[in-house]
Amino acid sequence: MNQQLERILQRVTKPARYIGGEHGEIVKGERELTFALCFPDTYEVGMSNLGIQILYAVLNGLEGVACERCFLPWPDMTAELKSAGVPLYTLETSRALADCEIIGFSLAYELSYPSMLNMLELGGVAPYAADRDEDAPLVIAGGVCTVNPEPFSKFIDLAVIGDGEDVIVELIDCYRKYRSFGKTRLLRELAEIEGVYVPVFEGNVRAVKRRAVRDLNTSVYPTAPVVPSTEVIHDRTVQEIMRGCPNGCKFCQACFTNAPVRYKSAEVAARQAIASLKHSGCKEVNLSSLSTSDYPELGELTDTLLDYCKPRYINLSLPSLRANSFTFDLLDKVQQTRKSGLTFAPEAGSQRLRDHINKNLSEEDILTACTTAFAAGHTSVKLYFMIGLPGETDDDLHAIADLAHKILRCGSKRVNITVSASCFVPKPRTPFENEPQNPIEELERKQRLLRDILRDKHIRFRWHDARVSHIEYLLAQGKSDLAPALLAVAQKSRGPQAWDEFFDFALWREQLTVNSEQITETGEGQNA
Repeated sequence: MNQQLERILQRVTKPARYIGGEHGEIVKGERELTFALCFPDTYEVGMSNLGIQILYAVLNGLEGVACERCFLPWPDMTAELKSAGVPLYTLETSRALADCEIIGFSLAYELSYPSMLNMLELGGVAPYAADRDEDAPLVIAGGVCTVNPEPFSKFIDLAVIGDGEDVIVELIDCYRKYRSFGKTRLLRELAEIEGVYVPVFEGNVRAVKRRAVRDLNTSVYPTAPVVPSTEVIHDRTVQEIMRGCPNGCKFCQACFTNAPVRYKSAEVAARQAIASLKHSGCKEVNLSSLSTSDYPELGELTDTLLDYCKPRYINLSLPSLRANSFTFDLLDKVQQTRKSGLTFAPEAGSQRLRDHINKNLSEEDILTACTTAFAAGHTSVKLYFMIGLPGETDDDLHAIADLAHKILRCGSKRVNITVSASCFVPKPRTPFENEPQNPIEELERKQRLLRDILRDKHIRFRWHDARVSHIEYLLAQGKSDLAPALLAVAQKSRGPQAWDEFFDFALWREQLTVNSEQITETGEGQNA
C-alpha cells in the first residue's frame, strides 16, 4: 500500500473495508489473468454474500487466474479517491479496475445498478460498453438481476444467466483462446456458451438457456472462505443445503429462476460446514436455502451439526422454516444452541388470497406453529406479509390484523408479534410478471390502514417504503432505454441508492421522466 493511500485511509470511516489482508485471502503472481470480482455495495454487505465467496473459490482454483475482490466505497472514501486521483482498486493487490482483464459484477438488487456504474467510473473504466476500446477490461454481470439484464445492458459486455460456477470456467477458457482475435470475435465466441447473453448482438435474452449446477455435492464450495477483518452484516458460516424451491409461490422470482430443485447430501453439507467453522472461527452456522423445511435430510444434518456445535457453543441457525412443517422436534433442535425469535411468512392474511398466490399454508398451520413455539417458551414471532398482491382487497388487509390477534391469543401476556409488510413487486420470469403494481398512493393508503387496525401494545408493525418498491418495479421490468437515467442517478446521487439514508426518490422521478418517461408526477408507474 502506497503512502498516498495510507493518508487517505486515516481520514475515512471504517478503513478496514479497504485494506484486504484477511485470513483466507488469496494473492497470486503478477502474471496471472486478473479477474476483479465486484459487489456494488459496501464491504460489510458484499462479504456476507455467499455467491461472492463461491466465485472467489472457483476462480482462484483455476491455474493462471487471480481473482481479486472490490466493493463499493462509502461516500467519504469515494470523495477521497476522487480528490487524490486514486482509482478504485482491488483489495488483494491494490490494482485499479481498469488494469484488470475481466471485471465481474454480482447484481443482487435492482437499486444497486447506479453503484455498479459508480464503481466503473471510479476504477477508470468508461461506463458505456460502446465507449470502451479494445484494450479495456471485459465487463460481465451475473447474479439474480440478470434474469432481466436489459436496464444495464449498455454498460456490460455480457451477462451470465443462472448459476455461475460452471459458466465462469468456460468463460475464462474462451477468453484465453480468443482475446487476441479482437473483442468482436471474442464476444461472438462467448455468446456460444450456454447461459451467456451478449447484448451487442441484440438477441432475445429469454432465448438464452439458463445455466444450472446439476450436482451440488461435487461443485466447488468454499470451506476456507475469506474471513472479514471488520464487522459485517452476517458474521457467520453459511452452508448451502439446496437450490430451488418446490413450493411455487407465484410472486417468488427465486423459486422459478432457480429450478430445478437440487439437494446437497447431509454428509457433504455437514463436512463442509464443520471445515468452514474450523477455518473461520465463527460462532454460528446458517443452513441456507429458500425453504429449509423442505430439505429431505434435515434431521440427519442437524443431528450431525449439533454434535459438533453444542460442545463448542456454536449456534445452529435454521432460517426459511415453513409453518406447516414446524414441529416440536425441529423446535427442540433449534433451541439447543440458541433460543431466538421465530419467523414465518404467511404472505397474505386471508386463505382466499394465500390460495391465489399459491402459498400452500392454512391458518391452522400458522396458529399451530405459533402455539408450538409459545409452549416451548418463545415469546416473540415475526410475520412477513406482502401488500398490493394481485386480487387483494381491504378485506385481505383486515385478515392480516385478525390473524395477528389470533396468534396473540395463542400465547401468554408476554408474547410479542412483529408484523412486516413489504410491497408486491412484479418480477420477470414469474407467473405474476405482467400484473400491475399498485400506485404509490394506494400502497401508502394500505400501509396506513394496516397501521391503524394493528394498534396493540404487543404488536409492532413495520413496512417498506412504497417509493423504493416502485423504483424497484420499474428497474425489474425495464428495458435498455433506462441506461441514461441510471447513469444520471449514479452521477448525481449522494450515496448508494440501496441504502435508506441515500435513496432519492425525487432524483429517480426526475431522471426516469426526463430520460425514459417511466414515472408520472404522482408516482404511478407504467410498464417499461
